Amino acid sequence: MRAPTKPPPPSLIGLAALVALTACTRPSTCRGDYCGTLVFAAAGQPDILLPPVSVQGLARDVYQQIFLKLADIGPSMNTLGDHDFQPQLSQRWEWETPTRLVFHLDPRARWQDGPPVTAADVAFTFQAYTDSQVHAESRPLLGGIVSVTARDSLTAVFAYRERYPEMFYAAVYHMYILPRHLLDTVPRPRWATAAFGRVPVGDGPYRFVSWTPGQSVELGADSTFFLGRPHIRRLIWQFVGDQQAAITQLVAGQGDALEFLGPLDNLRRVQQVPQLATYPYKSSAYGYMLFNVAAPLFSDRAVRRALVLALDRDRMNQSVWAGQAKVPPGPMPQLWSVWDPAIRSLPYDTAAAARLLAQRGWRAVGGGGSARTRGGQKLAFELLVPTTSAVRRQYARLIQAQLLTVGVDVKLVEIEPNVMQDRLAKGNFEAAILSYQADPSPTAGVTQHWGRGAPGNFGHYANPAFQRALEAAGHGANRPEEAARAWREAFSILNDDAPAAWLYAPNLVAAVHRRVADVQVRPDSWWALVRTWRIPADRLIDRDRVER
Repeated sequence: MRAPTKPPPPSLIGLAALVALTACTRPSTCRGDYCGTLVFAAAGQPDILLPPVSVQGLARDVYQQIFLKLADIGPSMNTLGDHDFQPQLSQRWEWETPTRLVFHLDPRARWQDGPPVTAADVAFTFQAYTDSQVHAESRPLLGGIVSVTARDSLTAVFAYRERYPEMFYAAVYHMYILPRHLLDTVPRPRWATAAFGRVPVGDGPYRFVSWTPGQSVELGADSTFFLGRPHIRRLIWQFVGDQQAAITQLVAGQGDALEFLGPLDNLRRVQQVPQLATYPYKSSAYGYMLFNVAAPLFSDRAVRRALVLALDRDRMNQSVWAGQAKVPPGPMPQLWSVWDPAIRSLPYDTAAAARLLAQRGWRAVGGGGSARTRGGQKLAFELLVPTTSAVRRQYARLIQAQLLTVGVDVKLVEIEPNVMQDRLAKGNFEAAILSYQADPSPTAGVTQHWGRGAPGNFGHYANPAFQRALEAAGHGANRPEEAARAWREAFSILNDDAPAAWLYAPNLVAAVHRRVADVQVRPDSWWALVRTWRIPADRLIDRDRVER
């Protein structure tokens, strides 16, 4: 991955953005509701704008405006069967057999450089996403699909190994269709650094305009978009150092939208600004401290269990969230139907933690506040924390303090998100505090990060019993009661093994400038519906009245 550029201070970013918004401009005229510029305050910056190889939520926020899927999930967030899915590139579909799904592409769909979107592009996309050299995060979720072929230029055929509840969801949700004519000559091992990922060409409602490292990404509405041109003309993601800087930018009027306000004091701060409206939504996010079980210290299951037992996660949540978050009973957001407080998990018990550590030979030295030792080695580890997240930095400090009371010395290492992602991918870490914007499907969300050999399984967790329960929950259990039992079993096994400490599953609130109408925030993908938002002509502000 390309080394990240350290962003300038927020004040300079704001100044640079204002200069960019007024340079080389002329008065803008509105045609109906085709108006305006929307500026997203973004903590951090994307890794790459090529969907299969990107691993960042911010990158997804951008590229989902450039690329389309065959169909997208509907308002109900249903993932079973094909009920409520909304057509995108596919005009319609039908099941030829129980294991053969046929998509008929919309003949109006075009790549932004001119050629039509074809079934050959769909087949090429499937090959890319399932190629081990590309290493797409969603690759394990496509394992039930045997092949994707082009019957003719507008007909793509998906063949499955067997029937399972989320067959349609697997075909459409996990793949953004890619332009074969632009990517088939790029060697797959080089996709993660491909030039295309810096200047993408898609088939979606917005076209790529520019990417200034450390400053911003800009997209422009495609007036020829076959499903109807977006109402808002320009989208700009303006990069700032961290979440607090993003909120400051929003409050100062230099930004228009932020998907996540965080703790209660941030929400109160934003609610005091008359021009900002808040939008509560069901959370699909959760945060956790991940242990690398391939690291010597955390290969010991007893040590991992001891550390989880030593954490008072309820008190942490109250300290950071003031009641706006819950301790999850496993790797899950509150949005999922499988949320069940009865799932077996490790309680807060410092005495049990101390006993486990002593049994493994880690002896207490002196009074409280000193690290235990074993064979002359101190009980200590490094905890990676992203510089851009105030919430995770707060948790890191609380974890450090709580673990020291049982004799564990935690060294906090705050690093830029891109550097942190690179270390995670290479396994070059002991522990890290992560936040995951989960897939609407528990099957997909858990498999991506905890399934055996999954690209997102950075902690290298593997347990055959867990894998069997996971497969039973996602594929083998066709009745809801069977699936519920399988999920309880899977999460209980995972919790007993303690590959991570589940920290928080928050209720989320977004903020958007009040001049923006028809705002809808989707839990699984905050800005997925931006093309339907509007900035009416009678609500324009200065940055809406200029165009490049």
